[in-house]
Amino acid sequence: MAIGILGKKLGMTQVYDPSGERVPVTVIEAGPCDVIRFKTQEADGYEAVIMGFGSAKEKRTPKPQLGEYKKAAVAPRRFVREFKIKSQEERNSYAQGQPVKVDRFSAGECVDVTGTTIGKGFQGGVRRWNWRGGDETHGSMTHRRPGSIGASSFPSRVFPGHHMPGHMGHRVRTVENVEVVDVMVDKNLLIVKGQVPGPRNEYLVIEKALKRPRRKERIEQVAKKLKAKARVKKQ
Repeated sequence: MAIGILGKKLGMTQVYDPSGERVPVTVIEAGPCDVIRFKTQEADGYEAVIMGFGSAKEKRTPKPQLGEYKKAAVAPRRFVREFKIKSQEERNSYAQGQPVKVDRFSAGECVDVTGTTIGKGFQGGVRRWNWRGGDETHGSMTHRRPGSIGASSFPSRVFPGHHMPGHMGHRVRTVENVEVVDVMVDKNLLIVKGQVPGPRNEYLVIEKALKRPRRKERIEQVAKKLKAKARVKKQ
């Protein structure tokens, strides 16, 4: 059973489905990841498994973390994240020091992909918040400036959350219900439909979708009801 896996975005390309339609896809190098250690209910208050991906230099790894890697008999890892365990079945599917590979996923299922979006640096309000901007003619000199941000007498302050120029991008975002198009176990590649957050070589967290199974079950229930009604009408 796959809780999740760590990976790296390699880029985007396109494939063709059996009907000949062109499908944009993202290629992700998923795993192999090493199970570093487990968090337990008694010691940490919840159950989780900690995985690592990507090689790191030993001299740049803090000594407390080196102790954990040596205890698990794995090399230091650059990207480390944890996945919460919700059942005993999930707990039994992992062991300390065990490599986690992409073969735990299969084509057709849906996953949630979390990554850091591309950073855009400091941007003005027109680009950051899609402001219309000021007049371009008739002597206007405030084409892209913010202008006044609040009245003097009332409310005599700026409301919280007011859209202003500032840092744009570089935010952790999750794309839900991403369909797995193909799994290449021999190359440790996961091909998913559409785009995922981040630039090339961005580290990603791939988890099993939480909302998609419920939606599929609902669709199947509605389909069964419609089929039953159709049978009654034929009789």
